[in-house]
Formats: sequence, C-alpha cells, structure tokens
Amino acid sequence: MHIIQAVIGAVLYMTIFFSIGFILNMLLKKTWTLVFIYPIFVIMVIDNVKLSSYVTETSTALTSVYEGLVGLQLLDLIMLGFGLLGAILAGVTIRYLRKSGYSMF
Repeated sequence: MHIIQAVIGAVLYMTIFFSIGFILNMLLKKTWTLVFIYPIFVIMVIDNVKLSSYVTETSTALTSVYEGLVGLQLLDLIMLGFGLLGAILAGVTIRYLRKSGYSMF
C-alpha cells in the first residue's frame, strides 16, 4: 500500500466513523456508543469467523482474532486508529454541543 493511499484511507476512516458516531449519538442520546462498538467492528473486519463461533468454538475464534491482530501492518493499524479517533471526536463534539445548550443533541 502506498503512503498516499494510507493517508486518504485514514482520513476517510476518521470521517466515516465521525459521521456514524455523530448520528448514533444524536439518535440514541448515548455519548460514547460508537467508541464501545468500534472494537467489535474491527474484529469483524480482521477475521473471517462467524459470530456463532465465538460461542461454540471460543478458543479457535479468539486464536483467529489474535493472529489477525498480530498480522496487521503498520499502515492498517494507523487507518484503524484514525477510525477510533473519529469515533472519539464524535463523542467529544456531541458532549460539547450538549454542554453549549443544543438540546437536540
């Protein structure tokens, strides 16, 4: 992956997760919803294990997640980190807007 693709991908991840987090926070009235959901999203992206396998074959599924996390490259981690940053910024923005008196947020 080229550095230009990584920079554009990181900005896109941050923008997408800021937008999704902002909308979720506005609709559900919970400030940090996406920050708690984001690791589940990352796990679903990294491994190809069915959700039911975490209940029936726990050790195999968790081993697959661990191998997927260890196998990530630095640029992948940066992009996923920017996604988490976007989710955190959405929570901070909503909290600031609520503190400033915007009742619809």
